[in-house]
Amino acid sequence: MKTTILIHCPDQAGIISVTTNFIHQHKGNIVYLDQHVDKETDVFFMRLDSDFENSDFSTETFKQEFQHELADRYNMQWSMHEAGVKPKMALFVSKYNHCLYDLLSRFNSSELEVEIPFIISNHPDLKFIADQFNIPYYHIPVTKDTKAEAEAKQLALLKEYNVDFIVLARYMQIVSPKIISNFPNRIINIHHSFLPAFAGAKPYHAAFKRGVKIIGATSHYVTEELDAGPIIEQDVTTVTHAHSIKDFIAKGRDLEKIVLSRAVKLHILRKTMVYNNKTVIFS
Repeated sequence: MKTTILIHCPDQAGIISVTTNFIHQHKGNIVYLDQHVDKETDVFFMRLDSDFENSDFSTETFKQEFQHELADRYNMQWSMHEAGVKPKMALFVSKYNHCLYDLLSRFNSSELEVEIPFIISNHPDLKFIADQFNIPYYHIPVTKDTKAEAEAKQLALLKEYNVDFIVLARYMQIVSPKIISNFPNRIINIHHSFLPAFAGAKPYHAAFKRGVKIIGATSHYVTEELDAGPIIEQDVTTVTHAHSIKDFIAKGRDLEKIVLSRAVKLHILRKTMVYNNKTVIFS
């Protein structure tokens, strides 16, 4: 059985040695190991991929013994994930379709190892895309008066389908603290990188008027502070005076698709760890 183990804890000597020895004692073979120490906070981070060939291997027994012998001793926050278990990813969208099409195309070509139980939208416009990919589409309108009711319906669906994480593929609504608290560091958002300098409904128009030379996109985990969560992935491209507003928008949307898909992949592959509103991204 193939597993991934993620660990973070106060830094101290010997953590790598005792962890790898523990895995070896349980007849595991480490095929990947990456680690990082945050010198400012003195926190140790590690990601390990291991193969356990023993037919008698028990995940539950391993977890109990790891917790008792290592995690308690070194004050570890840790998790263990079996390879081949596809997480369930819910997609939230509004009217923009570029990120939705991109993610569904990657999913359809087996580039994203996930299950997509449904798509939620506050508009009916993109149902035809969900139908193309045979994915259920739930239209849940959101207004000032119905916001609480809409969020209750969203949470009910997320719980009914045992969703592991959410991707906001240009969902133009603020996610409530209640949903965020149910999915801490498990809601991924995408936005242009002009914030806060060019916030508002038409950031590309504002950037064009300012004569910027770089535009970009940022994908991050959602927190209660708007667009201020831990950053997962970013990218930029250059623009010149010769580009029109239409060019800005096209280039920006291309970046949004690429950056969001990269962030989703990193999350699916368990290569992200969050600490102090920042991320450690393993290679």
